[in-house]
Amino acid sequence: MATKKRWALVGAGLSTLAVGIGAWAGVRKAQARLELNRSTLNETLPVHSKWWRDHAKTEGELLYVALGDSAAQGIGASEPKNSYVGVIADHIREVTGRSVRVVNLSVSGATVALAVADQLPRFAGYEPDVVTVAIGANDIGAFDPDLFEAGIRQVFDALPDDTIVGDLPCFYLPWNEKKVAVGNRILREVAAERSLTVVPLHDTMKRQGLRGIVTQFAKDLFHPNDHGYRVWASAFLPAVTAHVGARFPREAATPPPLESTSPTA
Repeated sequence: MATKKRWALVGAGLSTLAVGIGAWAGVRKAQARLELNRSTLNETLPVHSKWWRDHAKTEGELLYVALGDSAAQGIGASEPKNSYVGVIADHIREVTGRSVRVVNLSVSGATVALAVADQLPRFAGYEPDVVTVAIGANDIGAFDPDLFEAGIRQVFDALPDDTIVGDLPCFYLPWNEKKVAVGNRILREVAAERSLTVVPLHDTMKRQGLRGIVTQFAKDLFHPNDHGYRVWASAFLPAVTAHVGARFPREAATPPPLESTSPTA
């Protein structure tokens, strides 16, 4: 009996070990798949960047300039135009009935400091009718509140008073959300000093809940997919509508002239 019991314990131990090895192999496989997905999306960076550069050559009655990072570029979307910037541009066309030129100055991987160094000098050459900025998500990993505030002040000081600002997106993970809360407090305080409009990107994403986590991210589990970018855009659209509706109201269609009728004899 003692021998049988000993072998039973050995068998149980081997079974537990096998389960552990299998679980670890599953984790490693998932990690490898995620790395491959990230690598695949990284290959789209120059493709999206070129698309926006080429698209900026298309003239329009209104000029929309966007600043930001890979989200503005639309990384994770099926096409660059399906980024939140593309959705906003289409909305401006629909609301105003006018053609829109889109200049997307965003750079994938941009932090606040990199936006100051690279995007603001290029922004100075434009006189846009609509400006949006969503920057700071890439600062969260190594978040420094003082550096973030200094950088966001430089960004906001260089932008027009009617700029529409997205606050930091929802990161869902508690340890990141604590840093996001500090960043958004700083962002909103600095924006209030400049009387800039801040739209609730974070709360809009958070309201999506578990469904948003499962259905609104690309295969790298970081960037939004097409659905996720429409959620991002929905945070901006009320402010965009109010802005362009006031400045560029849609012209009422002129009714055709009435046909004159000759009196009958």
